[in-house]
Amino acid sequence: MYKAEYERWLAHELSDPDLKPELESVAGDDEAIKDRFAVSLKFGTAGLRGVIGAGTNRMNVYVIRQATQGLANWVRTQGGSQTVAISFDSRNKSDVFARAAAEVLAANGVKVRIYSALMPVPALSFATRYYNCNAGIMVTASHNPAKYNGYKAYGPDGCQMTDEAADVVYAEIQKTDVLTGAKAMPFEEGLAEGLIQYVGEDCCEALYAAIESRQVRPGLCANAGLKLVYSPLNGSGLVPVMRVLGDIGITDITIVPEQKDPDGNFPTCPYPNPEIFEALRLGLELAEKNGADLMLATDPDADRVGIAVRCKNGSYELLSGNEVGVLLLDYICAARLENGTMPEDPVMVKSIVSTPLADVVAAHYGVECRNVLTGFKWIGDQIAKLEAAGEVERFIFGFEESYGYLAGSYVRDKDAVIGSMLICEMAAYYRSKGSSIKEKLERIYTQYGRYLNKVDSFEFPGLSGMDKMAAIMEKLRSQPPREFAGYRVLTVADYEKGTVTELATGNTQPTGLPAANVLIYALEGGAAVVVRPSGTEPKIKTYFTTLGKDLAAAEAQKEALAAALGPVLA
Repeated sequence: MYKAEYERWLAHELSDPDLKPELESVAGDDEAIKDRFAVSLKFGTAGLRGVIGAGTNRMNVYVIRQATQGLANWVRTQGGSQTVAISFDSRNKSDVFARAAAEVLAANGVKVRIYSALMPVPALSFATRYYNCNAGIMVTASHNPAKYNGYKAYGPDGCQMTDEAADVVYAEIQKTDVLTGAKAMPFEEGLAEGLIQYVGEDCCEALYAAIESRQVRPGLCANAGLKLVYSPLNGSGLVPVMRVLGDIGITDITIVPEQKDPDGNFPTCPYPNPEIFEALRLGLELAEKNGADLMLATDPDADRVGIAVRCKNGSYELLSGNEVGVLLLDYICAARLENGTMPEDPVMVKSIVSTPLADVVAAHYGVECRNVLTGFKWIGDQIAKLEAAGEVERFIFGFEESYGYLAGSYVRDKDAVIGSMLICEMAAYYRSKGSSIKEKLERIYTQYGRYLNKVDSFEFPGLSGMDKMAAIMEKLRSQPPREFAGYRVLTVADYEKGTVTELATGNTQPTGLPAANVLIYALEGGAAVVVRPSGTEPKIKTYFTTLGKDLAAAEAQKEALAAALGPVLA
């Protein structure tokens, strides 16, 4: 079957000149053909993501057109504005795929608002809401290696598409022939007919105003003398981050020159991911050379930001997403209480795999901490519920351990632009007090305990990878571990079954959250182990929370737990 599809593609007059040579180069290589054609990229709530290339299991203009035809079919049943917003980042072919999507929508009579140049995830979420769109499309593969690209679909609220809508779109995609089934109109014709319009300057300015209105100590940064090194990691963050930081008065900014300009090949690091050292190495070297207070980096679609902070001895320390989330939560709460802007019954939201230290800090300030499934759409869902109740101002902050932060309801996805602004404001504030982010973090640990949160990943590449992952999760459910490294398992939360089971008694209670393929083991002594397959990549992630009398004790427990879990995931 896949060989017949390969032959069909080979015989087709393909509009992308890169595809035919690739198909010809794998002639006679059954494994290579199978890898490209045995399956199709699956469209889900995270949209599509895959390696750029020829075939149904690759990202190319034909797969983009097929997906967009499915989206257009769904939009046409929705009424409303019959409009879709589109943005794209710096990845290879992102601009090509964005235009291809616009051409399909226009041919189906669906209006398009597309950014004229690359802009990040939060800008797409904002434009979707600003223009009252039915949907939004962001062409990105986030922090994946250069060979990948992706297609994220958003609902009318600017949040990633719901399961129900994604299922309908996927059903429509399956009815659409990948090579011939999508309608398309030349981009220039769509512009001429008014079906395709560029996002206006008014929308961009409204986004910047919305972000800047979320300063918690307005005016502080102008005279704080903060010295910053920034890297957009060759992505889409440069323009919006520099604009906002300049507006709030941060001017001493050195941009990492090798990572300044958009470049989908990401020549300086294999993973343009602010979570990993290699992506930040050049920025750290520059920070040390310049004596910067802070080094920050945004990922290619600028929805996540990572930081390194200066220590007393002049060295720099990379902070985790959990640590930055807790620091921002503490900073926002303290500042809002101090200046009288804390709302009644304030709410913060985080994912179930993010640090429980945030729950403790929130309780200290009288803030309700809501724990939701992994995926920022669930934080967006909580904002939507508050908005529906006329209480959206109660939301003060949301974060995920994977470096995603949001303060405010102007968008419904994580936003590295506001994250960068608030991190810089926080750094400027502690600097003005003769302190630093690093010293504040140590004070938090002294006050609440030495929490340690670490994430390990196990990759399962190839066509059999998903089957292996499913088998591991099934084994964990059918033969539940009673202990890890000598630490007894007290409870198992199985979010797929929706139950929390106390192992000693067998008693169960509901999780209260939607179904998700996540297992959480609560251990004696306060530690926890989380096992979760990634929703976008062929990997299983394990999250460890330990609480020790000091960092060494917490790290030793983490290593023991990881060693105990390793054979299960081998």
